[in-house]
Parts: sequence; structure tokens; C-alpha cells
Amino acid sequence: MGTLKRFFQDTFIYGLATVLPRLMYFLLIRLHTDTLENASYSDNTTFYIYAAFFNVLLTYGMETSFFRFFTHDKKNKSKIFSTALISLTVTTLVIFTLVLLFNKEIADFFKLNLVYFNFLLGVLALDTLVVVPFAYLRASGKPFKFSLIKLSNVFIYVLLNYFFLWAIPKYNIHFMESFKSEPVQYVFISNLAASAFTFILLLPYFFRTKLEFSTSILKKLLSYGWPIMVAGMAYVINENFDKWLLPQLLGKDVNGAYSACYKIAVFMTIFIQGFRLGAEPFFFSHAKEKNAKTTYAFVMKYFVILGSLMLLFVTVYLDWFKQMLVANSSYWVAISIVPVVLLANLFLGIYFNLSIWYKLIDKTRFGMYLSLIGALITIILNYLLIPIIGFMASAYTTLIAYSSMVVISYLLSRKYYAVPYDLSRILMYLILSTSFAFTSFYVFDNHKLIGTLLLFLFLGIIYVKEKKEIIQLLQS
Repeated sequence: MGTLKRFFQDTFIYGLATVLPRLMYFLLIRLHTDTLENASYSDNTTFYIYAAFFNVLLTYGMETSFFRFFTHDKKNKSKIFSTALISLTVTTLVIFTLVLLFNKEIADFFKLNLVYFNFLLGVLALDTLVVVPFAYLRASGKPFKFSLIKLSNVFIYVLLNYFFLWAIPKYNIHFMESFKSEPVQYVFISNLAASAFTFILLLPYFFRTKLEFSTSILKKLLSYGWPIMVAGMAYVINENFDKWLLPQLLGKDVNGAYSACYKIAVFMTIFIQGFRLGAEPFFFSHAKEKNAKTTYAFVMKYFVILGSLMLLFVTVYLDWFKQMLVANSSYWVAISIVPVVLLANLFLGIYFNLSIWYKLIDKTRFGMYLSLIGALITIILNYLLIPIIGFMASAYTTLIAYSSMVVISYLLSRKYYAVPYDLSRILMYLILSTSFAFTSFYVFDNHKLIGTLLLFLFLGIIYVKEKKEIIQLLQS
């Protein structure tokens, strides 16, 4: 239990590095939906869709590859760090230069405003350059430093957003007047400034070790990482294809409302992201222990318990969350997607937890195959169903895609790296929390008393079933 306690402690620290920024992002959801029209909010969403997609291309799976070899090859840690750093730095600078030379043509191809595209290019370059230094902090067991830098990035981003979108109009400040007609540009400027500050903070890591490049190590990194890159691209499609397609089929106003309500599900995203930051290094570093599989099963069960609680809690008190995060009622037309999206993201978290089987046995191509299956489902069902049932089709499609990936991944894991998951308990918690959440929201119209009773009933079931283990974990 001591090892598990360390895992939860590290995950908690990484979780704070995710939770605190997201709490600040909550303020931005309210700020953006109050100050940007639905169509402008849609443009903001599109900007970050492209940012996510190109970020995956530019990093080409190097982050996870770095973890894999840095934690296993103790003799060549310095050379692995240096090779990964040189590789990403060179490719980023070369691509940045080439794209900048043809920025107008490329922006026209993607139907992006040239000014928006230039901001996007700068953010992508800076964020890609710091991937290996950030990965080094995580792999070296320095969660506090990692968290501090991440928090400083978000603090600057949020602060500048409030300066541009709130302080300037409120106090009639004459600053960057040319952008006032399209205030969404202020969001992109804030991001660029925050990324530049983060790059400066991590710049010492570019000179931290002797620069030595190993072709053999690079081949290993690329061989391990390219399927992860393809999987990452498929993941971006799963997460964002709906928000890319909706403005084309239903208009920017609908997409703005959908994207804003989708953000309310950020509570589950926070939980998953915090888990991933702590879990990935932990899983790799404990892979050779005798009880590794038992530990993985234990972590999965409690991940599902906590995620199920979050699904139910946010759904029961959704009226409060929407008032707090998206006060502009013009966005509420899409509020019905939230319980479905929460459940979809919970399945995504389960999938991330399951994915350790193909990472540990160096068969990352299975992650690529699974993600491509999810992407295929996402593309086909969105095209087929949006014209029939509108934006709810996108929410249901996301749930179908992620749950399908979970089922297929679990079946494959039993063959290649069988982990003794407590399937009966996991299914019980998933079925109960989903039934209670959907009953509260869709059947009883989010009635607070009924929802609260269901929430406490679920807590009682967890207490009865897991009391001994929880006490043992706390006392270890």
C-alpha cells in the first residue's frame, strides 16, 4: 500500500497542477461567454482545434517515447534527454521557418484568418520546444517545479485575458485599438505571451546537459513514438471533429453554444489529466515489480469510483455549474449534452488507464489502431446523425467512440498483458452512477432533492463495498 500511497500523492500534486489552472480557466469560460458572441466563441474553439492537431504532429510521440526509454535505460539518461531535445528543437525550427515563408497560402488552405494563423504558429512553436524539458521534470520526479511552471503559464494567460477583455473596455483603456473590432484576437495574444514566458523559464534545460546526439537512440524514440503520434491525431479527431463540423452543418452560433456547454464537462477532464500526469511515470517505473498488475487493477477500480462520483455530482448540480461558468443564457440551448459528455470522458479516462498494456510491451501500434477506430466512428456518426438529431448527435457519438475503444482495448489486453481488473465492481459503479445521473437529469428534470438523494445513496454503496480497503490505504 505504501507504493500506492506514493502514487496517489504524486497524482494529487500533478492534479493540482491541472486543477488550479482549470479553476482559472473556469473564470475564462465565464469571461469569454460574457464578452464574445457565439460565433466568435466558435472561432476561438476552431483556433484550439488546429493547435491541438498540429501540436501532435510537431511532437511526433516524443514525450511518451522519452518516458519509456528515460525510465528504463539508466545508463543513457543524459544521451536520451539530449537526443530528444535536439530532435524536437531542430524539427520545430525548420518547420516554423518553412511555414512562415508560406503562411498566407497555408492559412488560405485551412480557411483561417492570416492573423489568427500567425498567432497559432507562434504558440505551436513555443509549446513544442518545451515538451522535452517538461517531460524531464515529470520523469525526474519533480512535480512541484513542473506544477509551478504550469501554473505561471496559466496565470499569465488568464491575467492577460482579463486585461484585454475586461479591463480595457471597462476603463476605456487605449491599447492595441486595432484588435477591438475582433476581441477574440486578444485571447490568442494572451496565449502567445504565456507560451513565451514558459519557454524562458525552461530555457536553462536546453543547456543543462552535454549536447550529444545518438542516431540509434533517435531511431528507438521514433519507432516507439510514431504510432503514438497517429493515435494522438486520432484522439484530436475524437475530441474535436464535432466542433469542426458543427459550424459547417449547423452554423457558428450553434457550435459556440455546444462548445461552451462542452466546457462544463471540464471537471472530468481535470480528473483525467491529473491522473495521466501522475500515472504514466508511475506505471512505467513500477512495471518490473511482482505485484505490478495487482497495483494497476487497484488503481483502475478507484479511478472508476472517483470518476463515477464526479459524473453524478456534476450532473446533479448542473444548474449551479452552468450559472457559475456560462451565465449567458444564449449558450444554454446545448446544456443537455453535459451528462453524456461527462460519461464519454469517463470512458476516455478508463481507456487511458487500460492503455498501459500496449505501452509496457512496446506494442504502441495497438494504441494507433484503437484510436483510428474511434476516429472512424466519430467521423461517420457525426456526418450521419447531425443532420437528423442536431448537436446531440455529437455528444452521443463521442460516448460511442470512447466506450468502443474501452471494450476493444480490454479484450486485447487479456491476450497480451492480462491485468486482474475487478470487472464486476467496475461495471457496478459505472452502471449505478450512469443510471442515477441520467435519471436525475433527463427523467426528473434535474430535481435537486432527488438528485442529492441518489448521490448519497451512491456514496453509501461505495462506503459499504470499499470501507476496508480505504482504511487500509489511509493507514499505510
